[in-house]
Amino acid sequence: MCPGNEHMTPPAVLVYLRDSKSIRKTRDRNGKIHRNWLIRAIPNLYPAFSPPEKRLTYSQIMKTDDFGLAIGHHEVIVESQNHNEHPADARMQQLVYIINAYIDRLRELSAKPYVRYVSIFRNHGLEAGASLSHAHSQIIATPIVPRIVQEEIDASKQFWKQHKRCAFCDIIEKERKGPRFVSESSEFLAFTPYASVDPMEFWIAPKKHDSTMLKLSQTEVKSLAEIMKKCLNGLKILVNDPPYNYGFHLATDRETSNCYHWHLEVYPKLSIWAGFEKSTGMYINTVTPETAAESLRTTISS
Repeated sequence: MCPGNEHMTPPAVLVYLRDSKSIRKTRDRNGKIHRNWLIRAIPNLYPAFSPPEKRLTYSQIMKTDDFGLAIGHHEVIVESQNHNEHPADARMQQLVYIINAYIDRLRELSAKPYVRYVSIFRNHGLEAGASLSHAHSQIIATPIVPRIVQEEIDASKQFWKQHKRCAFCDIIEKERKGPRFVSESSEFLAFTPYASVDPMEFWIAPKKHDSTMLKLSQTEVKSLAEIMKKCLNGLKILVNDPPYNYGFHLATDRETSNCYHWHLEVYPKLSIWAGFEKSTGMYINTVTPETAAESLRTTISS
């Protein structure tokens, strides 16, 4: 993934290039490989999901025989030319480019007729599943909405039916004033979720209601970059740069726009799920979310 090795990857489907004072967006095509890039989005060499080889309707894809093909897309976002420029240490402008690349790929992939969900996630550290150390994220587009997100959507719909308001908007309002508050900006709130599964887990949510990141302004993108960097750097200092995973939860269909609220979830890898957790779906978290929030708040403010 480092500069000079572009020929070792599939052609980029998105490249950010510096063009005078602006950013030009393009892609590798017709054998031309762009070198002086800021961001690259490339197909994964070993994809979990692959585009259909022929034009298929969604009903055809969802048939048992076709669904076994794992139709979709699997891409890697190369976050920087600098090998170790991870979000906790990244230049603010570079983190803005990364978030914009997430949004660009989300917009293109979610528009495909066979895609029902786009998962944007990051694995940091070998123990968290990162097989390559160069700073990168991944995007997987799938023909179904994953179970965890679907459960959130269903619960949000039920809450909307009962109360005519968004459950996450309620959560954000309460967590701003509670013991699980971590940090906030003008546009976003960071907090540790009630009954969290992972030690030091925290979420970042927009204060303005929306079900997807697609409508973020550049002011909001910068605000998201700032709070991500602040919280991830706080985590790095507090527990010595732990492995972690993060993932965006979102919905792009109109039916969920009123009731669902997109957000980012960060899961530090500080414990091992063993027999009890794996066999029951019940998780022992040795750090309460209130303690985690207090520790993160103190670290960030010091």
